[in-house]
Amino acid sequence: MSDRRPHVSGDVLASRYELADLVSESLGASNWRAVDRVLHRNVRVELLPADDPRGANFLEAARRSTSVTDHRFLRVLDLLQDEDGVHVVVREWAKATPLSRLLAQSPLPNRRAAAIVAEVAESLAHAHDRGLVHRRLTPHQILLKESGAVRIVGLGVATALAPADHQDSDDDLASYRAADVVALGKVLYACLVSRWPGGHVDGLRAAPTEHGHLLRPRQVRAGVLRDVDEICDRILEPSRHPYDALTSAEEIARALYEAGEGDEDLFDEPLGYDVTSPDLLRLDPVVEPSGPPPGLEPPRRRPKAYEPKPPTRRERFTARMQMMTHGDRALILLGLITAIVLSGVLAFLVGREAGQVGDPYAQSAPETPVRVLPLARVVDFDPQGEDRRENPELTQAILDDDPETGWRTSTYYGRADLGGLKDGVGLILDLGTVRQVEQVRLRLAGTPTDLSILTAPSSISELPRNLDDLREVATLNSAAEDLSVALPRDVRTRYVVVWLRELPQIGDGEYRGEIRRAIVRGR
Repeated sequence: MSDRRPHVSGDVLASRYELADLVSESLGASNWRAVDRVLHRNVRVELLPADDPRGANFLEAARRSTSVTDHRFLRVLDLLQDEDGVHVVVREWAKATPLSRLLAQSPLPNRRAAAIVAEVAESLAHAHDRGLVHRRLTPHQILLKESGAVRIVGLGVATALAPADHQDSDDDLASYRAADVVALGKVLYACLVSRWPGGHVDGLRAAPTEHGHLLRPRQVRAGVLRDVDEICDRILEPSRHPYDALTSAEEIARALYEAGEGDEDLFDEPLGYDVTSPDLLRLDPVVEPSGPPPGLEPPRRRPKAYEPKPPTRRERFTARMQMMTHGDRALILLGLITAIVLSGVLAFLVGREAGQVGDPYAQSAPETPVRVLPLARVVDFDPQGEDRRENPELTQAILDDDPETGWRTSTYYGRADLGGLKDGVGLILDLGTVRQVEQVRLRLAGTPTDLSILTAPSSISELPRNLDDLREVATLNSAAEDLSVALPRDVRTRYVVVWLRELPQIGDGEYRGEIRRAIVRGR
């Protein structure tokens, strides 16, 4: 390598380009804002030492990038070979803000996030058609102008700055295009939640995972719309979408544009939070549920603990009589009525004795005592989840004898009500046959938990799959860890569902529910 001094602000290249500000350094190349003294405008200047063995590739990649005429890529304006000890690529300058700087403050609204990634995807699709790839797409490579226009930097730079003796094969280019596709999904993810899948990039924290799988954007923060969330997951988790995974930049652009055309609300700013908040993952308001989950009957009204019991028929009758008992006349009338009542009682007793003549020792059958009902199996219940599964491998812990193990939900972020993603999750307790159920006893881990007890009609013999198959028979808010829930006397069912609606907090902005024991009592 040359021992020449590094270039500094104020240096002039080719008597035309005056270096002003060092923007960044990467892979041995430096990027500057410079001033074109001839046209009196800012330009972007990329420098690579002239004795770097990658120099020929560096200049050739810049030449090839001119074949992509998409206006969103910064245009190449000039090429200088071995000018003052450096190879020089001069590009247009965009007065814009890196996307990474915006995401460091807060996620973007759904509309803006989808629109930005749709434009970037469309641009990359054009580049891929020309045999060019980006390979280093991150939020730092995407610029946003004040007008809202999108600009992209770095097309082909990573390929150009690969080792000089490396020759890309067709397989390499295919893998690079696939890497660009994944990068588009990561940029969309970052726009929605200000996290980067796979690690820390451009000042963004790593996206959370569970059981080796990336959590979907809707699991990380509230307000992400389902359509955008679905597109993101189809890019980053193709194994979950074997029939409709998005595997090309063109498909991603089309999916985002079509989603916007099919749902006018797709690109609306999500309600319920301030898009300018510096830390939305902490400041999302918890929306109080306005009623029971969809498809459930509203809970029965329960009398207050100290509310007096309504008067009996006899008490109401006596009260009316007392209003009438003024003077002797009222007393005589009351005496007559009392005599009539006594006559009726006497007739009833005589009739009862007559009815027992045939079997003087007959007694009513004893009522079956309440006891613990055995559980045939325990099944996770997640009717609103993507794969309708919620840690099914943990359900058997409900049946063991270890009080410290149990079934738990996934971890939800931002809000106790499962991040606002669904109405609840829970467990189905299968009794094996229809029984009269009177009580459910639970041991939970963590407080508080809001829950409901749901049951299936006695006519249902298959596992319930939807909330419409169930009715709510009891509800409890801010439940303690050990609790007993009494059910109405008329509940006959085979399937009892413990339905968790709000979960305890387990960390900073993290919520998870856990059931360690479930006992059903009945006849």
